[in-house]
Amino acid sequence: MVELKTDTSIEAMREAGRVVARALTAVRDAAAVGVVLRDLDEVAHQVLKDAGATSPFLHYHPAFAPVPFPATLITSVNDAIVHGIPDGYRLRDGDLVSADFGASLNGWVGDSAISFVVGTPRPEDTLLIKTAEQALEAGIAAAVVGNRIGDIAHAVGTVCRDAGYGIPDGFGGHGVGRSMHEDPGVPNEGRPGRGMPLRHGMVLAIEPMLIAGGKDGYHAAPDGWTLRTNDGSRAAHVEHTVAITDAGPRILTAL
Repeated sequence: MVELKTDTSIEAMREAGRVVARALTAVRDAAAVGVVLRDLDEVAHQVLKDAGATSPFLHYHPAFAPVPFPATLITSVNDAIVHGIPDGYRLRDGDLVSADFGASLNGWVGDSAISFVVGTPRPEDTLLIKTAEQALEAGIAAAVVGNRIGDIAHAVGTVCRDAGYGIPDGFGGHGVGRSMHEDPGVPNEGRPGRGMPLRHGMVLAIEPMLIAGGKDGYHAAPDGWTLRTNDGSRAAHVEHTVAITDAGPRILTAL
């Protein structure tokens, strides 16, 4: 069931979204050659504590995972697409990092992700990230009253496919509100004019995931959480929580 949020609830979600944006900015600023992923999780966790917020990621335990998620921040490096655990890995020059973060504040959740390169970027990684951001922008532009979920999916997928990138099948965005994952699902590829109509008060996480090698295949790493590309190519993941309003889409997880 889809819960339509009131304008007051959307304002409360905006406050949670600001916490997420501050945390991701702090993580990007702290990421440097030699920094351990686990330390980035501490940076993000401190932002939560300072805001009086909690993590919807920590101890989250979906059916597919062998253990609850052990951190507040998701860090997916290079060929990791999503769900990477911030462990003892020490960042190297040129690593592509996708950081995904959520915050729960006063009963409402914000969820967002960014991708960036540590140190000296490779041109192909810069293009991959730029295309992911363009796909996100296209998806947000399609998130208007009167459109349908398929219009968002089509907008995201068109940008990705036209650039020659793969899209991991079965993964995409979702509703956000009192919990991190709510109805409806928001695929990263689809047909325009199909799916649930978009209405004022719907809040969605739109999150393109791109695979540089052009193939859609992925597999679970031994930790049971991290999803990696089958061909070893790099991946990028970006995301915003977006409210659909009569005045147009409103990004809730920007600074």
